[in-house]
Amino acid sequence: MSKPWQILTQPHHLVARFFGSLSDAPPGAAEEEWARSLLLDAEWALWEQMSNQDRRHSAKVARRFVAARPEATRAEIAGALLHDVGKLACGLGTWGRVAATVLGRRTARFRAYHDHERIGAEMAAAAGSDPATVELIAEEGPAAAVLERCDHA
Repeated sequence: MSKPWQILTQPHHLVARFFGSLSDAPPGAAEEEWARSLLLDAEWALWEQMSNQDRRHSAKVARRFVAARPEATRAEIAGALLHDVGKLACGLGTWGRVAATVLGRRTARFRAYHDHERIGAEMAAAAGSDPATVELIAEEGPAAAVLERCDHA
C-alpha cells in the first residue's frame, strides 16, 4: 500500500492502478485457473469476493512475484494473490480509494483501506491460510520486499 508521502514518488503505479480499475472485466480464464490451482478452498473463496479489478491486479502482481522469486512456495504465491484481500473491508470503489489515498485516514472506511494489509492477514488466518501466506499479506517475512516491488512495478 502506498503511504501518503509516496504519492509523489510513485505516481506511475497509482496512475496505472487507476486506469486499470476503470474496466470491470474479470481476469482471463487462464489467470483464474492459475489462481485456483494455487489457492486453498477458503483462500479461493476470499479471492472470488474481490472485485474484478483487484483480482486482475493481484494475478498480475503474483505473476511478477513468481518471475522475481522463482523459488516461491505455494503459500507465498497465495500471499501475493491475496495481498489486497483486506480491501474488501473498506467497501470503497475506485473513486473512494482515490479519495482515501489523497485524504488519508479521515473516516472508518478510509482507515480500513489504509490498514488493508493487517485486515487481509487476519482474514487469511481466519480462513486457515499457511502462516507464510498470512505473513506476506501483512507485508512481513523474507518475501515481503519482493512482493512490494512487484506490486509497485
